[in-house]
This record gives sequence, structure tokens and C-alpha cells, in this order.
Amino acid sequence: MQNFAIAIHGGAGTIVKEDMTPALEKAYLKGLEDALNAGYAVLDQGGTAVNAVKAAIVVLEDNLLFNAGRGSVFTKKGVQEMDAAIMDGKTTAAGAVAGVRNVRNPIELAEEVMINSNHVFLSGKGANDFAIKQGVKLEPDEFFFSQFRYDQWKQLRDSDNYSLDHTHQGLEELMQDKKFGTVGAVACDINGNIAAATSTGGMTNKKYGRIGDSPIIGAGTFANNATCAISCTGHGEPFIRAVAAHRVSSLMEFKNLSLEEAMHETVHKKLMEMEGEGGMIGIDANANVSMQFNSAGMYRGMRNSKGEISMNIYKESE
Repeated sequence: MQNFAIAIHGGAGTIVKEDMTPALEKAYLKGLEDALNAGYAVLDQGGTAVNAVKAAIVVLEDNLLFNAGRGSVFTKKGVQEMDAAIMDGKTTAAGAVAGVRNVRNPIELAEEVMINSNHVFLSGKGANDFAIKQGVKLEPDEFFFSQFRYDQWKQLRDSDNYSLDHTHQGLEELMQDKKFGTVGAVACDINGNIAAATSTGGMTNKKYGRIGDSPIIGAGTFANNATCAISCTGHGEPFIRAVAAHRVSSLMEFKNLSLEEAMHETVHKKLMEMEGEGGMIGIDANANVSMQFNSAGMYRGMRNSKGEISMNIYKESE
């Protein structure tokens, strides 16, 4: 029987054990476990990779701990602007949204774009109008409010600075801290089809409608049955310039590298050369999983039909 598997991430960056309380660490691991289980249940029942990654992302978007959906950070204007993308490796169909507001689960809207819009990428008001047309669930601003995110934004809102995400320190440390808040999932189903999905609230205090790599097909999200499915998390600008997710696929296709080798080449060489900090998760059509990062930590987990399951936050040596 074809093996199946799912992997997820909840962001990468300066994530070290000294900064984490036992209660917070437990909450993050529980959030990862809940998302893994939701996605794995779809695969275990014979569901598609696309539905599995969507199910995992929805759980992460609904969790205030992660910078996506309900837990999204505040922009310069004091609102949430969310981005998401999903891609089907079987058909290479893709859907993405950027700068959407009040959408409870942006990943569901990205899937609607993929299936029902005849387009790949919608943004801003147009994407919200499409959400209304498709009956995607919306929520009031209050739904997306968390005191922690608000306090984080208050420290920055009168400056031109921005923060990359999860941080629990004061302003001076805040500006030195780098945590890239994105959630992602990749999966291989019982039929050997793969898929990838990524969702994010972006950067705290971001201006000008800034968009990172997460919703850009080939940069933060990519899937093709012939090679791999990839979801990235990191400082989006270098990931866009490196076309990081597609680069892994190209190395596999044209250099015959394995998933592990291609991801290592991209994360630890190409991105490092460009000062691109972060990581990515990947899967191939044989359900091989790789989770790699060049930062201090990455919220991550995987589960497969062989009975293997893991969830980690820090580097393996910690």
C-alpha cells in the first residue's frame, strides 16, 4: 500500500528554550499536535492531500498562538491583513489570496480561488468580495483581537519599525528578535498525490500593503507530484528573490537531487547567501518528509502511516 504522511510548521526564527515557559511550550506543542491530527485523519480515511493540508491549516489559523487567521498580527493601521496559498501537486492547480480582512480561514478562501475563480491570485477588496460571493465564513474585527498581539503592535505603532512575529520581550529586544510567523502544511495521500498550503498574518506594523512569500506560488508555496510539495517560513523577501519553494523542485527535476538534498541546498546554501533566515517543510510522492531550517528554531511536526510521529520546536541538539 502507498505510504501517506503529513508535515506542518508554525513559523521559524529566534526560538530558543530559554525564552519559553513550560506552559507556553506545552501550548505550542498541543497546537501542533491538534493540527497534525486533523490533517492525518483526512489521509487516514482515504482523503486527498489537498483536503489534508487545508484541515491542518484551519486548526492553526484558529489558534491564537500562531500568526495566521485568528492569531494574525496588527498592521500599521491596526488591522489584520492575511495571506494564504494552496497548491495541488496532481494538477498543479493553485489558489492564493493576499491582504484579505475578516476572513476566518484564509486557506479556505485560497482553495475557493483555486477551484472556482478561473484565477490563481486575488488580493485586497476583490478577494474579500469573492469570499462573500462564495460564502466563505467572515468574522468581525473582535474575533481577531488578542491582547498579546495588540500590546506587541502598541510598542511599534508610532515608529517605522516592524516586527516579524512571536515575541514576548520589551521594545529593545523586540527589534532584535526575529520570529517568522507563518503556518504551513504539506501532505502525500494514499494515491501518491501531494499538496502544499501556507497561511500568514505577515509582519506586525507592516505598511503599504506589504506581501511576503507565503501566498506567492513558487516562492513560499509549491507542489508538483513529479517532484515535491513545499511550504516555507522565514523573512519573505529573500525567499521571494530565491523563488525558494520552486527552487527545491527544480533541483530535484534537473539535478536529480533527493528531497532532502534539494532542501538542504536551498535552505543552508542559497538562502544563507542571501541572508534569508527561516526554513521549510517538504514532502515527495513517496511520502518522504523533510523539515529544515537555518534559524534557531522552527515549530514543526510530522506524522506518517508507518506510525512515525514527531513534534519539535528547537534544534535537535537542544
